[in-house]
Amino acid sequence: MNEFYNQLKKALESPEGDIWTETVLEGERAGEKRLISGSGKADEKVEKTQEENAPAVFRERVCRMPKLIICGAGHVSMPIIRIGKMLGFFVTVLEDRPGFADHARAAGADRVICDSFENGLESVEGDSDSWFVIVTRGHRYDTICLERILYKNYAYVGMMGSRRRVALVKDQLAEQGISREILEGVHTPIGLKIGAETPEEIAVSVMAEIIQMKNARAKGGGYSPELLDAIFEPDGRKRVLATIISRKGSAPRSVGTKMLIREDGTAVDTIGGGCVESEIIQKALLMMRMGTSGFQICRVDMTADAAEDEGMVCGGVVEVMLETME
Repeated sequence: MNEFYNQLKKALESPEGDIWTETVLEGERAGEKRLISGSGKADEKVEKTQEENAPAVFRERVCRMPKLIICGAGHVSMPIIRIGKMLGFFVTVLEDRPGFADHARAAGADRVICDSFENGLESVEGDSDSWFVIVTRGHRYDTICLERILYKNYAYVGMMGSRRRVALVKDQLAEQGISREILEGVHTPIGLKIGAETPEEIAVSVMAEIIQMKNARAKGGGYSPELLDAIFEPDGRKRVLATIISRKGSAPRSVGTKMLIREDGTAVDTIGGGCVESEIIQKALLMMRMGTSGFQICRVDMTADAAEDEGMVCGGVVEVMLETME
């Protein structure tokens, strides 16, 4: 088991390619895991493999932590930073003016690089979970940023500016050898068309477009830094990893959501709280105390009546995979 997570940790540290995992859910091989890579895989789900009489497997795309990289720290950037943080992105801001860089820090950016845009982008690797937003103060800086970003891995590139300014930047980069097909993939004008006028409204339109694209991709679960650290804890405590593998109805968290439970009852991350999470924690603790099978699937049924009794606004049914961490 630890070898699998060692491989997963290395894959998450690499900016190259998407990461997928499969876990066998039934039969003698139940709990067996493998790491696969590449694009074009099915969305996360429980499915039968194509082999005859093959067991069901849970396949998921493992997301890296979503990263929002903002080029420029002007007045539009400030609300983009704040909304990005609210949505769980790690926010990096690049700005060559010290005073504006300070504004980005005050707005809550996780990382602020106060340097030329050329140098700043050298220290940003980019990967399939990197979302780039270009909101600089002039087309010269737009050109510098866009050229360097387009040679990186990214999930999204959006650039603010008038049609004339955007066309000028694209023409310059086309003359430098960047294909028109790649340039037409840049989101310009940036953001969803909602008639935004103020910086705050523009920030909403930008982040709404990013959310739309993010949620249209093959969804997947992730491993937060805290969760990975807990998996590798060297203190010898027993631990169980809980993963939602299916849901029906209005269950609060999506498939792929994870939580780690320690033998003392403490937990890292959440699968939604309430009675669903409480029941899963109790089952995980029982696994550890009884020394039962290191792998099992639990079904939690929260009908509308039961949810109402617990004071919850959601109902539904979830299946949760429990795995002991060796």
